[in-house]
Amino acid sequence: MLDAFAKVVSQADARGEYLSGAQLDALKAMVADGNKRIDTVNRITSNASAIVADAARALFAEQPQLIAPGGNAYTSRRMAACLRDMEIILRYVTYAIFAGDASVLDDRCLNGLRETYLALGTPGSSVSVGVQKMKDAAIAIANDPNGITRGDCSALMAEVSSYFDRAAAAVG
Repeated sequence: MLDAFAKVVSQADARGEYLSGAQLDALKAMVADGNKRIDTVNRITSNASAIVADAARALFAEQPQLIAPGGNAYTSRRMAACLRDMEIILRYVTYAIFAGDASVLDDRCLNGLRETYLALGTPGSSVSVGVQKMKDAAIAIANDPNGITRGDCSALMAEVSSYFDRAAAAVG
């Protein structure tokens, strides 16, 4: 995994070029928004259990067949596996937010996940809905203006949203 800085530098190095003004400006903006990024990761991490539990609760309320006898989350063992997977996805989303790069999410979490779910008979569309519910909860928590670095967070929240959308699309 490369952070945003290493990625830009390695790409320029591979082309034998200096960093452009636009690339430097983008990196400066990332540094300037660093506290917002850290605040976002801290908020999501501090509320991870609630985000996962609330998303699962909402998912099972919408799709009760998942927890009914014969459902993919029926029995405590399967339910625990479902919650574990949601937590893992959320954790890797926070890694991507912190790094400003989705490659860690793709490489270490999402690659092969759809195939695994297909092989296990897990309904990817339901997992995708669960990820979207985590996204809604995480953005609501991260975008709360109380007690965090002031400033416009719209670009960062769009980035956060894109990581959840990427995860939902990968499993759906």
